[in-house]
Amino acid sequence: MTKKMGRPPEAVPQDKAQAICEWIALGNTLRQWCRDNDIHYSTVYLWMEKDKDFAQRFAHARDVGHDAIADECLEIIDTEPEIAKTWSQFGGSKHRDSAHVGWLKNRAEMRLKLLAKWNPKKYGDKTTTEVTGADGGAIMIDDTERAAKLQSILAAAAARKNGTGV
Repeated sequence: MTKKMGRPPEAVPQDKAQAICEWIALGNTLRQWCRDNDIHYSTVYLWMEKDKDFAQRFAHARDVGHDAIADECLEIIDTEPEIAKTWSQFGGSKHRDSAHVGWLKNRAEMRLKLLAKWNPKKYGDKTTTEVTGADGGAIMIDDTERAAKLQSILAAAAARKNGTGV
């Protein structure tokens, strides 16, 4: 029998559990909270394994935090880009700073990509359509439909081969 290294995790301090959940609900990262409070982030995951109530509160805080990040994306997108002033021997001009526009775009896009990965049901792109038959079951196709579909597939393949179709 092998002994585990290190001491077993302590009980979850409720003040820290509350602070973590509030921090996460604002859309902030767990690692940053842990850095600021001198706690290794793996300790928080051990606390979640030990305390199911804390794990549920943390999961809810994550959901709320995802909404906060989505709101932040709207704020970033609505931010007015900076005005750049350029001067030359022929005079000056003012225009939107394209570097600032690109930076804002990258900030919003990265957050949206992360949201799509973290919470695909809510923030992911719908790439497939679920098709079901009667009562949510399989779609039933009789032989006539099957034959017609096969005929159209064969016709399209022949047209491609002859260079007359798409």
